[in-house]
Amino acid sequence: MKQSKMVCVIGLGYIGLPTAALLANRGYNVHGVDIVQSTVDTINRGEIHIVEPELDTFVQAAVKSGKLKADLKPTEADVFIIAVPTPFHEGYVPNIDYVVSATEAIAPYVKEENIIILESTSPVGTTDKVEEVLKKEGVDTSKLYVAHCPERVLPGYIMRELVENDRIVGGITIEATKAAAAFYKTFVCGEVLETDAKTAEMAKLTENSFRDTNIAFANELSILCDKFNIDVWELIALANRHPRVNILQPGAGVGGHCIAVDPWFIVHAGGKDAKMIRTAREVNTYKTEWVIEKIKNAALKFENQNGRKAKVACMGLAFKPDIDDLRESPALYITRRLIADGLNVLAVEPNIKSYKEFEIIEYNEAIEKADIVTFLVAHKQFKALDIETDLDFCGIQNKKGKNV
Repeated sequence: MKQSKMVCVIGLGYIGLPTAALLANRGYNVHGVDIVQSTVDTINRGEIHIVEPELDTFVQAAVKSGKLKADLKPTEADVFIIAVPTPFHEGYVPNIDYVVSATEAIAPYVKEENIIILESTSPVGTTDKVEEVLKKEGVDTSKLYVAHCPERVLPGYIMRELVENDRIVGGITIEATKAAAAFYKTFVCGEVLETDAKTAEMAKLTENSFRDTNIAFANELSILCDKFNIDVWELIALANRHPRVNILQPGAGVGGHCIAVDPWFIVHAGGKDAKMIRTAREVNTYKTEWVIEKIKNAALKFENQNGRKAKVACMGLAFKPDIDDLRESPALYITRRLIADGLNVLAVEPNIKSYKEFEIIEYNEAIEKADIVTFLVAHKQFKALDIETDLDFCGIQNKKGKNV
């Protein structure tokens, strides 16, 4: 495929926009689509609406060169990339409504020999659903190349990992796999691994379920160590000295658009046979509730000792360090719950200027005003703090260093 061809990217969020900007900088003409007018306007000014290192430079260069344009509607293209959210309904039932809507939106513009790629992390069978929707919309899919290529990037390193990471490409047909793989090979330096669509879908779900399970082990250890009065950080450091042990770090739960969501896709389809994956999800969900109770107990103890309500600083709202992404964030959930339960909360998130639900204050101000400081996210700004306590991320301490 020549680099002068047109690519239409549906969804200009954390995956779609970096992908669109990268392709535009690699010589493709890219037509980006989003349903939010302000997002479209921001991108067409050469600016970004999300926080991601290097993305601003890529977008600015792409727009300035005329290779990247954003719009509310699709256009005819040679390659269509669907990169929209795939959340779940109540009860952890997979929700592919955005994928269906995106497919319906591109249907009038699809033509023979087009490559249709679903990048959204999806339940097994969703790529087949894309083809079904196109057929329902009157598109002859016999001469299309429909494939799945799940994104595998880490927020904070997206622009690098889009190029360097290996990619898994699975088509509905062997021809679709080959066509989509050839496209990715034009800009991916990592290996492009070919398989079928269902295996590609399951591979991404498996990767994130594996990580969720390992995080659950660390989180359960932290709960047990609290019960046994053992320093979990020291314990993990000692255990990891074994040459074949690599325990992860515990936290306040699990968030983000992938790890907190994808395992439920397997559980929903696998039912009673997905025992371990379900248990890991339940452990990580419970850890967030456990943290909430720890904070509330500390606040109650402070109030009983001092005759007034404690000011509690919730340090961090994002789902992981050094980003602004709030999707499925346990830290945000904890903060919301504490406010709803009547605690006097000082919310801190250095990567976000403002938030619609409550006021966000500077971290230095929060440290100064708070009676209890709880570090929910290990942002770099927090690691550099010099206050009268040993910082215990996702732990709870007051400013004098006394555990509460």
